[in-house]
Amino acid sequence: MFIGKYYHALEENNRISLPKKFREIETDWVVTRGLDGGLFLFRATNFEQELKQLSQRTFTKKAHRDFIRLMTNEAQEVVADANGRVSLPEYLIKFAKLKKDLVIVGSYERIEIWNRDSYHQYLTQIEAQAEEIAERLNDE
Repeated sequence: MFIGKYYHALEENNRISLPKKFREIETDWVVTRGLDGGLFLFRATNFEQELKQLSQRTFTKKAHRDFIRLMTNEAQEVVADANGRVSLPEYLIKFAKLKKDLVIVGSYERIEIWNRDSYHQYLTQIEAQAEEIAERLNDE
């Protein structure tokens, strides 16, 4: 389980240092474009499980095909080094508009990597709607 918020920096060679609590769990990861502006970093085994669940949906629906493409076409396997650092592909850094200052957050089954400013703007936006979001969960 990944929880918490950690402030880190994008290092040279497009590397990030994973928080110690996260790096103790796994060394084999898959990084891919996320939703809402950040990147998703999955344990390799969790990413495979997510894809299996997605593949059980009918491929005849365009939304299903499109989402699988979004999650897989730009995915990259990465391995943490002995210091818990992983290298991010340049195309994903550009997608998420990552700069020097990052936020790495635990989102239960995955880690999210955000540009610090983008993350705080997004968080401000959803915090103002927290009660409404919670209420909508009961409608699903």
